[in-house]
Amino acid sequence: MTTFLNNYLAGQWQTNTTAVHTLRDPVTGETLAATGGAAPGLTEGFAFARNEGARALQAMTYGQRAAMLADALKVLQAKRDDYYAISLANSGTIKADSGVDVDGGLFTLGYYAKLGAAFGEARTLTDGTAAVMSKDQLFQSQHIMVPVKGLALFINAFNFPSWGLWEKAAPALLSGVPVVVKPGTVTAWLTHRMVADVIEAGVLPAGALSIVCGSSTGLLDALTPFDVLSFTGSADTAAAIRSHAAVARHSVRVNIEADSLNATILGEDAQPGDAVFNLFVDNLVRDMTIKSGQRCTAPRRALVPKQLFHAVAEAAAGKLAAVRVGNPRNVEVNMGALVSRAQYDSVQEGLALLKTEGSMLFDGSTQPLLDADHTSACVAPTLFGMRDADSAKLVHEHEVFGPVSSLLGYRDTAHAIELAHRGMGSLVASVYSNDSAQMANTARELAASHGRVHLVSPDVAKTHTGHGNVMPASNHGGPGRAGGGEELGGLRALNFYHRRSAIQGSSVVLTELASGTNPFTV
Repeated sequence: MTTFLNNYLAGQWQTNTTAVHTLRDPVTGETLAATGGAAPGLTEGFAFARNEGARALQAMTYGQRAAMLADALKVLQAKRDDYYAISLANSGTIKADSGVDVDGGLFTLGYYAKLGAAFGEARTLTDGTAAVMSKDQLFQSQHIMVPVKGLALFINAFNFPSWGLWEKAAPALLSGVPVVVKPGTVTAWLTHRMVADVIEAGVLPAGALSIVCGSSTGLLDALTPFDVLSFTGSADTAAAIRSHAAVARHSVRVNIEADSLNATILGEDAQPGDAVFNLFVDNLVRDMTIKSGQRCTAPRRALVPKQLFHAVAEAAAGKLAAVRVGNPRNVEVNMGALVSRAQYDSVQEGLALLKTEGSMLFDGSTQPLLDADHTSACVAPTLFGMRDADSAKLVHEHEVFGPVSSLLGYRDTAHAIELAHRGMGSLVASVYSNDSAQMANTARELAASHGRVHLVSPDVAKTHTGHGNVMPASNHGGPGRAGGGEELGGLRALNFYHRRSAIQGSSVVLTELASGTNPFTV
Protein backbone atom coordinates (compact mmCIF):
# COMPACT_ATOMS: atom_id res chain seq x y z
CA MET A 1 0.00 0.00 0.00
CA THR A 2 1.36 3.43 -0.99
CA THR A 3 2.19 5.74 1.91
CA PHE A 4 0.57 9.17 1.60
CA LEU A 5 2.70 11.98 3.01
CA ASN A 6 0.22 14.37 4.57
CA ASN A 7 1.12 17.89 5.64
CA TYR A 8 1.29 18.81 9.32
CA LEU A 9 0.19 22.39 10.04
CA ALA A 10 -1.46 24.17 12.97
CA GLY A 11 -0.83 21.13 15.16
CA GLN A 12 -2.85 18.79 12.93
CA TRP A 13 -2.27 16.31 10.11
CA GLN A 14 -4.15 17.37 6.99
CA THR A 15 -6.31 14.63 5.47
CA ASN A 16 -6.01 15.50 1.78
CA THR A 17 -5.18 12.23 -0.01
CA THR A 18 -5.26 13.31 -3.65
CA ALA A 19 -1.92 12.12 -5.02
CA VAL A 20 -0.12 14.62 -7.23
CA HIS A 21 3.51 13.54 -6.92
CA THR A 22 4.70 9.93 -6.75
CA LEU A 23 7.87 8.79 -4.99
CA ARG A 24 9.54 5.73 -6.50
CA ASP A 25 12.36 3.31 -5.79
CA PRO A 26 15.08 4.62 -8.15
CA VAL A 27 16.31 1.09 -8.89
CA THR A 28 13.10 -0.93 -9.29
CA GLY A 29 10.66 1.84 -10.14
CA GLU A 30 8.26 0.61 -7.45
CA THR A 31 5.80 3.21 -6.14
CA LEU A 32 6.64 3.97 -2.49
CA ALA A 33 4.72 7.06 -1.45
CA ALA A 34 2.74 10.01 -2.73
CA THR A 35 2.29 13.67 -1.89
CA GLY A 36 -0.44 16.15 -2.65
CA GLY A 37 -0.33 19.49 -4.42
CA ALA A 38 -0.42 22.97 -2.92
CA ALA A 39 -0.96 22.85 0.84
CA PRO A 40 -4.19 24.42 2.12
CA GLY A 41 -4.17 26.61 5.21
CA LEU A 42 -0.60 27.89 4.97
CA THR A 43 -1.44 31.31 6.42
CA GLU A 44 -3.22 29.79 9.40
CA GLY A 45 -0.58 27.10 9.86
CA PHE A 46 2.26 29.60 9.81
CA ALA A 47 0.40 31.88 12.26
CA PHE A 48 -0.04 28.92 14.63
CA ALA A 49 3.70 28.27 14.52
CA ARG A 50 4.57 31.93 15.13
CA ASN A 51 2.11 32.26 18.01
CA GLU A 52 1.72 28.90 19.75
CA GLY A 53 5.03 27.33 18.75
CA ALA A 54 7.19 30.36 19.44
CA ARG A 55 5.43 31.16 22.71
CA ALA A 56 5.99 27.67 24.07
CA LEU A 57 9.60 27.45 22.88
CA GLN A 58 10.59 30.88 24.17
CA ALA A 59 9.03 30.20 27.57
CA MET A 60 11.85 27.69 28.01
CA THR A 61 15.47 28.41 28.90
CA TYR A 62 18.22 27.52 26.45
CA GLY A 63 19.09 24.58 28.67
CA GLN A 64 15.50 23.30 28.57
CA ARG A 65 15.41 23.56 24.79
CA ALA A 66 18.71 21.70 24.63
CA ALA A 67 17.16 18.92 26.73
CA MET A 68 14.20 18.92 24.32
CA LEU A 69 16.62 18.29 21.43
CA ALA A 70 18.19 15.45 23.40
CA ASP A 71 14.74 13.90 23.88
CA ALA A 72 14.02 14.18 20.16
CA LEU A 73 17.34 12.48 19.45
CA LYS A 74 16.38 9.51 21.65
CA VAL A 75 13.13 9.13 19.71
CA LEU A 76 14.98 9.12 16.40
CA GLN A 77 17.74 6.77 17.56
CA ALA A 78 15.12 4.19 18.51
CA LYS A 79 13.79 4.25 14.91
CA ARG A 80 17.19 4.31 13.19
CA ASP A 81 16.76 0.98 11.38
CA ASP A 82 13.49 2.19 9.88
CA TYR A 83 15.22 5.26 8.49
CA TYR A 84 17.93 3.15 6.88
CA ALA A 85 15.26 1.05 5.16
CA ILE A 86 13.48 4.15 3.84
CA SER A 87 16.76 5.60 2.63
CA LEU A 88 17.65 2.44 0.73
CA ALA A 89 14.23 2.25 -0.93
CA ASN A 90 13.63 5.95 -1.67
CA SER A 91 17.17 7.28 -2.24
CA GLY A 92 18.74 4.09 -3.62
CA THR A 93 21.74 4.32 -1.28
CA ILE A 94 23.97 1.59 0.11
CA LYS A 95 24.11 1.29 3.91
CA ALA A 96 27.25 3.42 4.33
CA ASP A 97 25.77 6.21 2.24
CA SER A 98 22.47 6.05 4.12
CA GLY A 99 24.54 6.50 7.26
CA VAL A 100 26.02 9.75 5.92
CA ASP A 101 22.49 11.16 5.84
CA VAL A 102 20.71 9.40 8.73
CA ASP A 103 23.53 9.25 11.26
CA GLY A 104 24.86 12.62 10.10
CA GLY A 105 21.52 14.19 10.96
CA LEU A 106 21.36 12.50 14.36
CA PHE A 107 24.95 13.45 15.18
CA THR A 108 24.24 17.11 14.39
CA LEU A 109 21.09 17.08 16.51
CA GLY A 110 23.07 15.63 19.43
CA TYR A 111 25.86 18.15 18.90
CA TYR A 112 23.50 21.10 19.37
CA ALA A 113 21.80 19.43 22.34
CA LYS A 114 25.18 19.28 24.09
CA LEU A 115 26.19 22.77 22.96
CA GLY A 116 22.95 24.31 24.19
CA ALA A 117 23.15 22.58 27.58
CA ALA A 118 26.07 24.87 28.46
CA PHE A 119 23.71 27.90 28.36
CA GLY A 120 21.83 26.46 31.34
CA GLU A 121 19.07 28.71 32.69
CA ALA A 122 19.81 31.65 30.38
CA ARG A 123 16.85 33.18 28.54
CA THR A 124 18.75 35.92 26.70
CA LEU A 125 22.21 36.03 25.16
CA THR A 126 24.57 38.97 25.57
CA ASP A 127 26.92 39.87 22.75
CA GLY A 128 30.17 41.36 23.99
CA THR A 129 30.64 43.65 26.97
CA ALA A 130 28.86 46.93 27.69
CA ALA A 131 30.26 50.05 26.07
CA VAL A 132 30.55 53.17 28.24
CA MET A 133 28.83 56.15 26.60
CA SER A 134 29.07 58.92 29.21
CA LYS A 135 31.85 60.60 31.18
CA ASP A 136 30.42 59.41 34.49
CA GLN A 137 30.34 55.85 33.03
CA LEU A 138 26.70 55.42 34.09
CA PHE A 139 25.13 55.52 30.62
CA GLN A 140 26.12 52.40 28.71
CA SER A 141 25.19 50.26 25.72
CA GLN A 142 24.90 46.46 25.77
CA HIS A 143 24.13 44.32 22.75
CA ILE A 144 21.81 41.37 23.35
CA MET A 145 20.61 38.51 21.16
CA VAL A 146 16.92 37.52 21.20
CA PRO A 147 15.07 34.91 19.10
CA VAL A 148 13.40 36.24 15.94
CA LYS A 149 9.67 36.88 16.35
CA GLY A 150 8.74 34.73 13.38
CA LEU A 151 9.23 31.18 12.15
CA ALA A 152 12.00 29.43 10.22
CA LEU A 153 10.98 28.04 6.82
CA PHE A 154 13.32 25.43 5.35
CA ILE A 155 13.06 24.61 1.65
CA ASN A 156 15.44 21.67 1.39
CA ALA A 157 17.14 19.72 -1.38
CA PHE A 158 16.48 16.07 -2.26
CA ASN A 159 19.92 14.67 -1.46
CA PHE A 160 19.87 14.83 2.36
CA PRO A 161 16.34 14.27 3.69
CA SER A 162 17.64 13.61 7.25
CA TRP A 163 20.77 15.73 7.64
CA GLY A 164 19.26 18.58 5.63
CA LEU A 165 16.43 18.77 8.15
CA TRP A 166 18.33 18.47 11.42
CA GLU A 167 21.36 20.61 10.57
CA LYS A 168 18.91 23.51 10.25
CA ALA A 169 16.21 22.54 12.73
CA ALA A 170 18.59 21.86 15.64
CA PRO A 171 19.99 25.41 15.94
CA ALA A 172 16.58 26.92 15.13
CA LEU A 173 14.77 25.02 17.87
CA LEU A 174 17.63 25.63 20.31
CA SER A 175 17.21 29.33 19.56
CA GLY A 176 13.48 29.13 20.36
CA VAL A 177 12.27 29.51 16.76
CA PRO A 178 9.52 27.22 15.37
CA VAL A 179 10.28 25.32 12.17
CA VAL A 180 8.33 24.60 8.98
CA VAL A 181 10.16 22.21 6.65
CA LYS A 182 9.48 21.66 2.95
CA PRO A 183 11.61 18.64 1.96
CA GLY A 184 12.64 17.86 -1.61
CA THR A 185 9.59 16.01 -2.92
CA VAL A 186 11.35 13.09 -4.58
CA THR A 187 12.87 11.89 -1.27
CA ALA A 188 10.40 13.43 1.18
CA TRP A 189 9.45 10.10 2.78
CA LEU A 190 12.37 10.03 5.22
CA THR A 191 11.89 13.63 6.35
CA HIS A 192 8.17 13.03 6.77
CA ARG A 193 8.71 9.88 8.82
CA MET A 194 11.22 11.57 11.14
CA VAL A 195 8.94 14.55 11.70
CA ALA A 196 5.98 12.24 12.32
CA ASP A 197 7.94 10.18 14.86
CA VAL A 198 9.04 13.26 16.82
CA ILE A 199 5.52 14.73 16.77
CA GLU A 200 3.97 11.45 17.90
CA ALA A 201 6.43 11.22 20.79
CA GLY A 202 5.25 14.61 22.09
CA VAL A 203 8.75 15.85 22.91
CA LEU A 204 8.20 19.21 21.17
CA PRO A 205 5.46 21.75 22.00
CA ALA A 206 2.59 22.22 19.56
CA GLY A 207 3.57 24.40 16.63
CA ALA A 208 7.32 23.91 17.10
CA LEU A 209 7.70 21.61 14.09
CA SER A 210 5.56 21.50 10.93
CA ILE A 211 6.00 19.91 7.52
CA VAL A 212 4.70 20.61 4.03
CA CYS A 213 5.24 17.88 1.43
CA GLY A 214 4.56 18.10 -2.28
CA SER A 215 4.21 21.51 -3.90
CA SER A 216 5.97 24.60 -2.57
CA THR A 217 3.26 26.86 -4.02
CA GLY A 218 2.33 29.65 -1.63
CA LEU A 219 5.08 29.03 0.91
CA LEU A 220 6.86 32.34 0.38
CA ASP A 221 3.55 34.22 0.12
CA ALA A 222 2.76 33.12 3.68
CA LEU A 223 5.95 34.64 5.15
CA THR A 224 5.94 37.86 7.17
CA PRO A 225 8.79 40.32 7.86
CA PHE A 226 10.13 38.68 11.03
CA ASP A 227 10.35 35.18 9.55
CA VAL A 228 13.59 33.62 8.28
CA LEU A 229 14.01 31.43 5.21
CA SER A 230 16.73 28.89 4.46
CA PHE A 231 16.95 27.39 0.97
CA THR A 232 19.15 24.63 -0.44
CA GLY A 233 18.89 23.96 -4.16
CA SER A 234 19.57 25.36 -7.62
CA ALA A 235 20.87 28.82 -8.38
CA ASP A 236 17.86 29.48 -10.64
CA THR A 237 15.40 28.82 -7.82
CA ALA A 238 17.57 30.85 -5.46
CA ALA A 239 17.33 33.83 -7.84
CA ALA A 240 13.54 33.53 -7.88
CA ILE A 241 13.49 33.45 -4.07
CA ARG A 242 15.63 36.57 -3.80
CA SER A 243 13.26 38.47 -6.09
CA HIS A 244 10.11 37.42 -4.21
CA ALA A 245 8.33 40.24 -2.39
CA ALA A 246 8.81 38.55 0.99
CA VAL A 247 12.57 38.96 0.58
CA ALA A 248 12.88 41.95 -1.75
CA ARG A 249 10.23 44.16 -0.08
CA HIS A 250 9.59 42.77 3.38
CA SER A 251 13.21 41.92 4.26
CA VAL A 252 12.64 38.30 5.28
CA ARG A 253 16.10 37.11 6.28
CA VAL A 254 17.29 34.49 3.79
CA ASN A 255 20.14 31.98 3.76
CA ILE A 256 20.93 30.24 0.47
CA GLU A 257 23.10 27.30 -0.51
CA ALA A 258 23.19 26.86 -4.27
CA ASP A 259 25.52 25.38 -6.92
CA SER A 260 29.15 24.69 -6.05
CA LEU A 261 32.05 23.64 -8.26
CA ASN A 262 34.32 22.48 -5.46
CA ALA A 263 38.02 21.89 -6.11
CA THR A 264 40.49 19.44 -4.62
CA ILE A 265 44.18 20.24 -5.10
CA LEU A 266 47.23 17.96 -5.08
CA GLY A 267 50.29 19.89 -3.91
CA GLU A 268 53.36 20.49 -6.06
CA ASP A 269 55.50 18.48 -3.63
CA ALA A 270 53.65 15.20 -4.26
CA GLN A 271 55.30 12.30 -6.02
CA PRO A 272 53.62 9.27 -7.68
CA GLY A 273 52.93 6.64 -5.05
CA ASP A 274 53.92 8.68 -2.01
CA ALA A 275 51.62 9.18 1.00
CA VAL A 276 50.18 12.51 -0.18
CA PHE A 277 49.59 11.24 -3.73
CA ASN A 278 47.76 8.15 -2.46
CA LEU A 279 45.67 10.18 0.01
CA PHE A 280 44.59 12.50 -2.79
CA VAL A 281 43.57 9.70 -5.16
CA ASP A 282 41.81 7.66 -2.46
CA ASN A 283 39.78 10.61 -1.25
CA LEU A 284 38.98 11.86 -4.76
CA VAL A 285 37.43 8.51 -5.66
CA ARG A 286 35.64 8.24 -2.31
CA ASP A 287 34.17 11.74 -2.53
CA MET A 288 33.15 11.24 -6.16
CA THR A 289 31.14 8.10 -5.35
CA ILE A 290 29.62 8.65 -1.86
CA LYS A 291 25.84 8.99 -2.35
CA SER A 292 26.54 8.55 -6.09
CA GLY A 293 28.12 11.99 -6.16
CA GLN A 294 24.92 13.68 -5.00
CA ARG A 295 26.58 15.91 -2.43
CA CYS A 296 26.86 19.67 -2.70
CA THR A 297 30.41 19.32 -1.37
CA ALA A 298 31.63 16.68 -3.87
CA PRO A 299 34.86 17.60 -5.72
CA ARG A 300 33.86 18.56 -9.27
CA ARG A 301 37.37 19.74 -10.23
CA ALA A 302 40.58 17.88 -9.31
CA LEU A 303 43.64 20.12 -9.79
CA VAL A 304 47.01 18.36 -10.11
CA PRO A 305 50.52 19.38 -11.20
CA LYS A 306 50.81 18.97 -14.98
CA GLN A 307 53.68 16.52 -14.63
CA LEU A 308 51.48 14.25 -12.47
CA PHE A 309 48.40 14.41 -14.70
CA HIS A 310 48.91 10.98 -16.28
CA ALA A 311 49.88 9.31 -12.99
CA VAL A 312 46.82 10.62 -11.17
CA ALA A 313 44.54 9.71 -14.07
CA GLU A 314 45.84 6.17 -14.13
CA ALA A 315 45.64 5.70 -10.36
CA ALA A 316 42.13 7.17 -10.10
CA ALA A 317 40.87 5.12 -13.04
CA GLY A 318 42.18 1.95 -11.40
CA LYS A 319 40.22 2.66 -8.22
CA LEU A 320 37.08 3.77 -10.05
CA ALA A 321 37.13 0.48 -11.96
CA ALA A 322 36.61 -1.32 -8.64
CA VAL A 323 33.36 0.57 -7.94
CA ARG A 324 30.41 -1.80 -8.47
CA VAL A 325 27.23 0.08 -9.35
CA GLY A 326 23.71 -1.26 -9.01
CA ASN A 327 20.97 -2.29 -6.62
CA PRO A 328 22.03 -1.40 -3.04
CA ARG A 329 20.34 -4.58 -1.80
CA ASN A 330 23.17 -6.56 -3.42
CA VAL A 331 26.08 -6.87 -0.95
CA GLU A 332 28.60 -6.61 -3.80
CA VAL A 333 27.34 -3.15 -4.76
CA ASN A 334 29.37 -0.25 -3.33
CA MET A 335 27.58 2.59 -5.16
CA GLY A 336 23.81 2.76 -5.50
CA ALA A 337 21.55 4.85 -7.71
CA LEU A 338 20.73 8.48 -8.27
CA VAL A 339 17.45 9.46 -6.58
CA SER A 340 15.28 9.41 -9.72
CA ARG A 341 15.19 9.01 -13.47
CA ALA A 342 14.82 12.79 -13.76
CA GLN A 343 18.13 13.16 -11.95
CA TYR A 344 19.61 10.45 -14.20
CA ASP A 345 18.57 12.43 -17.28
CA SER A 346 20.08 15.61 -15.80
CA VAL A 347 23.42 13.87 -15.24
CA GLN A 348 23.41 12.45 -18.79
CA GLU A 349 22.87 15.95 -20.17
CA GLY A 350 25.75 17.22 -18.05
CA LEU A 351 28.05 14.44 -19.22
CA ALA A 352 27.27 15.29 -22.84
CA LEU A 353 28.13 18.91 -22.13
CA LEU A 354 31.49 18.16 -20.48
CA LYS A 355 32.42 15.81 -23.33
CA THR A 356 32.54 18.84 -25.63
CA GLU A 357 35.66 20.20 -23.93
CA GLY A 358 37.25 17.26 -22.09
CA SER A 359 38.53 13.79 -22.82
CA MET A 360 37.22 10.69 -21.03
CA LEU A 361 39.81 9.37 -18.57
CA PHE A 362 37.45 6.80 -17.06
CA ASP A 363 34.02 5.74 -18.30
CA GLY A 364 32.31 3.39 -15.87
CA SER A 365 29.32 2.92 -18.16
CA THR A 366 31.19 0.13 -19.95
CA GLN A 367 30.76 -2.07 -16.87
CA PRO A 368 27.48 -3.95 -16.24
CA LEU A 369 25.13 -2.93 -13.45
CA LEU A 370 24.49 -5.40 -10.63
CA ASP A 371 20.83 -6.39 -10.14
CA ALA A 372 19.68 -3.32 -12.06
CA ASP A 373 18.95 -2.49 -15.69
CA HIS A 374 18.81 0.48 -18.02
CA THR A 375 15.42 1.56 -16.64
CA SER A 376 16.93 2.28 -13.21
CA ALA A 377 18.49 5.57 -12.10
CA CYS A 378 21.93 3.97 -11.73
CA VAL A 379 24.78 5.86 -13.36
CA ALA A 380 28.46 4.91 -13.37
CA PRO A 381 31.33 7.13 -12.19
CA THR A 382 33.02 9.23 -14.86
CA LEU A 383 36.35 11.10 -14.79
CA PHE A 384 37.11 13.70 -17.45
CA GLY A 385 40.48 15.22 -18.24
CA MET A 386 41.33 18.79 -19.26
CA ARG A 387 45.08 19.10 -19.80
CA ASP A 388 44.72 22.73 -20.88
CA ALA A 389 42.95 24.05 -17.80
CA ASP A 390 43.11 27.66 -18.97
CA SER A 391 41.04 27.05 -22.10
CA ALA A 392 38.44 24.95 -20.24
CA LYS A 393 35.27 26.88 -19.51
CA LEU A 394 32.29 24.60 -18.88
CA VAL A 395 34.07 22.67 -16.13
CA HIS A 396 34.30 25.93 -14.14
CA GLU A 397 30.67 26.85 -14.79
CA HIS A 398 28.46 23.74 -14.99
CA GLU A 399 27.96 21.34 -12.07
CA VAL A 400 27.01 17.76 -12.94
CA PHE A 401 25.28 16.49 -9.79
CA GLY A 402 26.41 12.88 -9.86
CA PRO A 403 29.58 10.72 -9.66
CA VAL A 404 31.48 12.99 -12.02
CA SER A 405 34.71 14.94 -11.68
CA SER A 406 37.28 16.49 -14.02
CA LEU A 407 41.07 16.35 -13.79
CA LEU A 408 42.89 19.60 -14.65
CA GLY A 409 46.64 20.18 -14.83
CA TYR A 410 48.18 23.29 -13.27
CA ARG A 411 51.61 24.90 -13.71
CA ASP A 412 52.33 26.02 -10.15
CA THR A 413 50.52 26.74 -6.87
CA ALA A 414 49.53 30.25 -7.94
CA HIS A 415 47.94 28.79 -11.07
CA ALA A 416 46.07 26.17 -9.01
CA ILE A 417 44.68 28.89 -6.75
CA GLU A 418 43.59 30.94 -9.75
CA LEU A 419 41.80 27.91 -11.23
CA ALA A 420 40.03 27.21 -7.93
CA HIS A 421 38.79 30.82 -7.84
CA ARG A 422 37.28 30.33 -11.31
CA GLY A 423 34.50 28.37 -9.61
CA MET A 424 33.21 31.84 -8.61
CA GLY A 425 32.49 30.83 -5.03
CA SER A 426 32.37 27.30 -3.61
CA LEU A 427 31.43 25.45 -0.44
CA VAL A 428 34.79 23.74 -0.01
CA ALA A 429 38.26 23.28 -1.43
CA SER A 430 40.78 20.73 -0.22
CA VAL A 431 44.59 20.70 -0.43
CA TYR A 432 46.82 17.61 -0.09
CA SER A 433 50.48 18.28 0.65
CA ASN A 434 53.49 17.67 2.90
CA ASP A 435 54.44 21.34 2.84
CA SER A 436 52.73 22.94 5.86
CA ALA A 437 53.88 26.47 5.00
CA GLN A 438 52.60 26.19 1.45
CA MET A 439 49.28 24.75 2.64
CA ALA A 440 48.82 27.55 5.16
CA ASN A 441 49.43 30.18 2.48
CA THR A 442 47.15 28.40 0.01
CA ALA A 443 44.39 28.26 2.63
CA ARG A 444 44.62 32.04 3.15
CA GLU A 445 44.41 32.60 -0.61
CA LEU A 446 41.43 30.23 -1.05
CA ALA A 447 39.43 31.45 1.95
CA ALA A 448 37.95 34.47 0.17
CA SER A 449 36.06 32.29 -2.32
CA HIS A 450 35.40 29.19 -0.21
CA GLY A 451 33.29 28.57 2.88
CA ARG A 452 35.66 25.85 4.06
CA VAL A 453 39.25 24.89 3.22
CA HIS A 454 40.18 21.29 4.09
CA LEU A 455 43.92 20.66 4.49
CA VAL A 456 45.21 17.09 4.46
CA SER A 457 48.78 16.10 5.29
CA PRO A 458 49.98 12.57 6.14
CA ASP A 459 49.88 13.26 9.90
CA VAL A 460 46.06 13.60 9.76
CA ALA A 461 45.53 10.79 7.25
CA LYS A 462 43.53 8.72 9.74
CA THR A 463 41.75 11.52 11.57
CA HIS A 464 40.67 14.15 9.01
CA THR A 465 36.91 14.27 8.50
CA GLY A 466 36.94 14.37 4.70
CA HIS A 467 36.64 16.92 1.92
CA GLY A 468 32.93 16.28 1.45
CA ASN A 469 31.79 15.76 5.04
CA VAL A 470 30.07 18.72 6.70
CA MET A 471 30.79 18.77 10.44
CA PRO A 472 28.60 20.89 12.74
CA ALA A 473 31.57 22.64 14.38
CA SER A 474 32.69 24.14 11.05
CA ASN A 475 31.04 26.66 8.78
CA HIS A 476 28.97 25.33 5.88
CA GLY A 477 28.18 27.65 3.00
CA GLY A 478 30.07 29.68 0.47
CA PRO A 479 30.15 33.02 -1.36
CA GLY A 480 29.19 33.83 -4.94
CA ARG A 481 27.86 30.91 -6.96
CA ALA A 482 27.53 28.82 -3.79
CA GLY A 483 24.77 31.14 -2.59
CA GLY A 484 26.45 33.48 -0.13
CA GLY A 485 25.03 31.65 2.89
CA GLU A 486 26.39 30.33 6.16
CA GLU A 487 25.12 27.45 8.28
CA LEU A 488 26.45 25.50 11.27
CA GLY A 489 29.89 26.62 12.53
CA GLY A 490 29.06 25.71 16.14
CA LEU A 491 27.37 28.60 17.94
CA ARG A 492 27.56 30.70 14.79
CA ALA A 493 24.48 28.84 13.55
CA LEU A 494 22.41 30.62 16.21
CA ASN A 495 23.09 34.02 14.62
CA PHE A 496 20.60 33.36 11.82
CA TYR A 497 17.77 32.73 14.29
CA HIS A 498 18.45 35.69 16.59
CA ARG A 499 18.16 39.46 16.32
CA ARG A 500 20.89 41.65 17.74
CA SER A 501 19.70 44.76 19.56
CA ALA A 502 21.67 47.49 21.33
CA ILE A 503 20.16 48.23 24.75
CA GLN A 504 21.17 51.67 26.05
CA GLY A 505 20.63 52.82 29.61
CA SER A 506 21.95 53.15 33.12
CA SER A 507 24.55 50.62 34.20
CA VAL A 508 22.12 49.76 37.01
CA VAL A 509 19.44 48.81 34.49
CA LEU A 510 21.93 46.93 32.33
CA THR A 511 23.10 44.97 35.34
CA GLU A 512 19.51 43.94 35.92
CA LEU A 513 19.24 43.06 32.23
CA ALA A 514 22.28 40.82 32.52
CA SER A 515 20.48 38.66 35.07
CA GLY A 516 19.50 35.45 33.34
CA THR A 517 21.67 36.06 30.28
CA ASN A 518 24.60 34.10 28.93
CA PRO A 519 27.60 35.53 27.06
CA PHE A 520 27.49 34.79 23.33
CA THR A 521 30.94 34.56 21.80
CA VAL A 522 31.86 33.21 18.38
